[in-house]
Amino acid sequence: MVHTNAHAPKAAGALRLATVNVNGLRAAHRKGMGTWFADRGVDVLTLQEVRAPKEIVEDLLEDITGQDWHVVETAAAAKGRAGVAIATLLEPQSTRVGIGDPYFDDSGRWIETDLTAPDGKTLTVVSAYVHSGVVDTPKQVDKYRFLDEMIRYLPELRATRDYAVVTGDLNVGHTKLDIKNWRGNTKKAGFLPEERAYFDRFFGEEIGYVDVHRRLAGEVDGPYTWWSQRGQAFDNDTGWRIDYQAATPELAAKATSAVVDRAPSYDTRFSDHAPLVVDYQF
Repeated sequence: MVHTNAHAPKAAGALRLATVNVNGLRAAHRKGMGTWFADRGVDVLTLQEVRAPKEIVEDLLEDITGQDWHVVETAAAAKGRAGVAIATLLEPQSTRVGIGDPYFDDSGRWIETDLTAPDGKTLTVVSAYVHSGVVDTPKQVDKYRFLDEMIRYLPELRATRDYAVVTGDLNVGHTKLDIKNWRGNTKKAGFLPEERAYFDRFFGEEIGYVDVHRRLAGEVDGPYTWWSQRGQAFDNDTGWRIDYQAATPELAAKATSAVVDRAPSYDTRFSDHAPLVVDYQF
């Protein structure tokens, strides 16, 4: 079942995993991220567009919750750009940066860490930030190169872990249900047929990951996770669903709820993205 702004208590034995593109963590903190996060009961938080060093991530989260967080992160070589992190109350067993192509190693777009799941098995959590892309530019070339690496690597990740989940801002709306104004975006980056074909493979028989949010939501419009800052997009819910938790089937089978924590109003948003929160019951 899927709720918006429904903060149900976490069941015993559940692991709550949240992902959000914060559009700059320090800015998000100033805009009230702590109000959302303080009592949300999150065990693992994945962040994109962090734009802050590990120490600041740790200090801010500890200040918000009063808990000690283990943080792994990788920044982009270009200051003020990208950056992904994973903050967890579970102690990381090992961490890897990059998706395998050295071209992306300092791009701040992929980090993964191995955790011990509540049932004692290994759970690999990825925080990913796929390029937004711009048609007919080098940015789109980089986006396809990154998606090609995902096609190569996701089967390996699935084959070598008990559980795995790729979370984050993947910057593609997979189907017409994922974008309110899909007709006006069929020739724009984020909803190109060529991009969507990658997601057909991610979530099809070939690679076999599960779009957890979509499975729990059913065939409904959205629920969207990103809205343009321009015009009345947020107020009119003219959004895109581009933030995902893509889980291996063994983990997806344990997902019991998916929640988009959409802010109650435009002026209470801490980012142009809303958190996607999933409970996995072990």
